[in-house]
Amino acid sequence: MTATVPTTATVPATAALALGDDALVLSHRLGEWAGHAPVLEEEVALANIALDLLGQARVLLSLVGDEDELAFLREERAFRNLQLVEQPNGDFAHTIARQLYFSLHQHLLWTELAAGDGPFAPLAAKAVKETAYHVDHAAQWTVRLGDGTEESTRRMRAALDALWKYTGEMFQPVDGLDVDGSALEQRWLAELAEVLDRARLSLPEGPRTGAWSAGAGRQGLHTEPFGRMLAEMQHLHRSHPGASW
Repeated sequence: MTATVPTTATVPATAALALGDDALVLSHRLGEWAGHAPVLEEEVALANIALDLLGQARVLLSLVGDEDELAFLREERAFRNLQLVEQPNGDFAHTIARQLYFSLHQHLLWTELAAGDGPFAPLAAKAVKETAYHVDHAAQWTVRLGDGTEESTRRMRAALDALWKYTGEMFQPVDGLDVDGSALEQRWLAELAEVLDRARLSLPEGPRTGAWSAGAGRQGLHTEPFGRMLAEMQHLHRSHPGASW
C-alpha cells in the first residue's frame, strides 16, 4: 500500500512533505545510537534531539495526510528527504558532522519562517528554539573533536569532507517554501566557517552539487543505505497492519 499525498489550498504539501521527511529520517538515524553512544550523556542528548525531530516530523506530515501511512507505508521513491540526513551514522565524528551541517541549515530556515506569517510559522516558532540546542550540541562536539587529539582531528576532518557533497541540496528550491536559498546558503557558510575556525578546521573543498547521488533526494532518488534504513523503520508496522497498542 502506498500513501497518497493530498493537495491543499492552505498548506504547501510539497514543502511540508520535504521538511517532514528530513526530520523523520534524521530522527531515525539518531535513534540508531541508542545503546551505542560513546558516553551515557550522549545517549540522552542524541535521544532528545531525535525526539525533537520526530515531533517536528509528526506536525509536518500531519499537514499533508495520515502521519503513520506517510511514515510507514510509502515506498522509497516517494520520500522527499535530503540525501544528507539518510547517510549512515558512521563513527561519532560522522554523526556530528551530519548534525552540524543540517542543524545550522534548519535553524536558519526555521528562524526565517518564524518571522513570517505563512503556514509554517507556528511550528517554526517552536522548532527554532529546539534547533538552537541542536546547533550548540553539534558545534561543541565539532570543536571538541577538531581541536582534540591527532586521531579525533583526523576523524572530524574526514567526516566533514565525506559529507560535504550532500550539503548543496539543502539550498535548492522547494515548491511552497518561500525562502531565498542563495542568501540562506551564504549565512550558513558564514556560521559554519565560524564553528570550524574554533575547531581549528577549515571548510572542505570540492563540489557540493551536480552529481545525482548528491542532490536528488527531493526528487525521490536516494542513496543505497536509505533502502536498508527504510526497511528497518517500516518493518514492525508492515508486519502487523492495523494493529493498535
